[in-house]
Amino acid sequence: MRRSLRARICLSLLLTLPAAGLGTGSAGAAPSPEPSPGVTASAAQYALDTRLERALGDDTAGSYLDPATGELVVTVTDQAAAEKVEAAGARAEVVPRSTAELKDIMSLLESRAKITGTSWGIDTSANQVSVEADSSVSADSLARLKAVAAPLGDAVRIERVPGVFQQEVLGGDAIYGGGFRCSAAFNVISGTVYYFLTAGHCTNEAVSWSATSGGAETGTRAGTSFPGNDYGLVRYTDGSQPPGAVDLYNGGSADISSAADAIVGQAIQKSGSTTRLTSGRVTAVNVTVNYSAGPVYNMVRTTACSAGGDSGGAHFSGTTALGIHSGSSGCTGTNGSAVHQPVSEALSNYGVSVY
Repeated sequence: MRRSLRARICLSLLLTLPAAGLGTGSAGAAPSPEPSPGVTASAAQYALDTRLERALGDDTAGSYLDPATGELVVTVTDQAAAEKVEAAGARAEVVPRSTAELKDIMSLLESRAKITGTSWGIDTSANQVSVEADSSVSADSLARLKAVAAPLGDAVRIERVPGVFQQEVLGGDAIYGGGFRCSAAFNVISGTVYYFLTAGHCTNEAVSWSATSGGAETGTRAGTSFPGNDYGLVRYTDGSQPPGAVDLYNGGSADISSAADAIVGQAIQKSGSTTRLTSGRVTAVNVTVNYSAGPVYNMVRTTACSAGGDSGGAHFSGTTALGIHSGSSGCTGTNGSAVHQPVSEALSNYGVSVY
């Protein structure tokens, strides 16, 4: 490994498993139309979105950024809630279904159509549950999925996507543990103790991590969660005090100084060891992905390109950390399906902060 871990620990997480382990994804060669780039979210919009979500409770079905104006649009179920939104400085949109109703629909899918290779989440801009079925889903399984969704009418949208949903694992410049190799997503801190966050399907595989294969220990696993979630925490044990930055793969880096939950319609970037820096927009939240290793919940779906080796990569916007790359069904041209674990949940559960 040519660069020191301290210099490059801002790189995204990647894990290499033996051939008999988890499968790898691959980037498709066929070109596709350039996807919508999304809207840049401001710090004020993140804060307003969080404040209104808490204040409105069941009276909202989520929010999104208008692709034409960049405005924060908060969906509500009645006029009284709409007035609260407008008074707070956002744009209100009255919709027929609340978040609770959309989550009930996803619970129905969970109980009656939990099929490996499927994913569902809330597209707040359409007030729908957006369902994706990858190429591994058989015709019979797809028919079963559609039969469950049929009575729900336009509350559910089902689309086929190329490739296969999987945790994206492959080899590359890395840190090593238990015969596997990974790199980190975000550096975090608690008091005076330094850690890095990664994907849980990586930290499940080893306790001790080093900068070279068989080398001295650099860090040790402090927490891991997969499936259900997909995040893990590694504590530095070598005295490292690494920068809180993400590699932009152009000789520079993005300093990460805050964290937030992604908003549907917003532009994001993904830094990963295989596809490096790619861009996209958020298309759904509260996403369930049914991996072959088990489901993960409350994820975020994006159009960022990714491929095998990007597992644990950093999803971010400007100086704001958004998520830890979990997997995708691959990438066609510039149009991907990268899914991330919201970083805020990991930060909260481990009591750590970006810096």
